[in-house]
Parts: sequence; C-alpha cells; structure tokens
Amino acid sequence: MGLFQYRTSLLHSGEVSNYKIECEALTPRDWHCLARLVEEQITFGTVVGIPKGGIPFQHALEPYATGGADDPLLIVDDVYTRGSSMRAAYDEVRTRWNGVVIGVVVFARNPITEDWIRAIWSRTY
Repeated sequence: MGLFQYRTSLLHSGEVSNYKIECEALTPRDWHCLARLVEEQITFGTVVGIPKGGIPFQHALEPYATGGADDPLLIVDDVYTRGSSMRAAYDEVRTRWNGVVIGVVVFARNPITEDWIRAIWSRTY
C-alpha cells in the first residue's frame, strides 16, 4: 500500500477523486517525524485527533503537549478535503473549551478556508 494512490476513490467528504492519500501507509516513525515538525512551530496544551485518521497523529503529538490550561487546544487530522471534520471537531470542543483552538492537518487536498487550520503539506496547483 502506497501513501499516494492514483485510483478512483470515494473520500470521507463524499467526493469522488482520482487519487487517494492513504495515511495508513505512514509508519509510527513517520507520525513522530510529523509531530516534531509541528512541535517546533506550535505550543499547545492538549491535542485532540479526529477519528480515524487523526488518532495516530494525536498519539505522536501527545508527548509534546504542555498540559497548560492557557496554551491552545490542538485539533489534528490526516487529510483536509473540505474541512467538515475539522469544523465539527472545532464546534464540539468549543462547547467545553473557552481558550484558543488551533488545527493542523498533514495534507490539504484543497485550499484551507479556516484561518485557525494549518497544513504541513498542501496541494497548491
């Protein structure tokens, strides 16, 4: 199984795409490398992963969480397509978190429209 697959796929968003980013191909070492890239740029108190793709990323990031109540809550996912999962998670955590919420995704298939989300890699052409 490769990380990038050129084949017709039904995405979580409901869209049909001619390529798939299969993050299950990432190893624990890959996730820890991605976590280090994030922790070098962002300080966060706690991390929440979006099931199912964001859970390995959450686990890799947990050692870098400060636990500080004044530090942002970090929401993570593997692939951003339209942002519906990230927005739903944001709405959920806002019911019990009054502080700053930030989001990070590994890959962005489309331009990110929310100013609180960043992508490590994005498709820009």
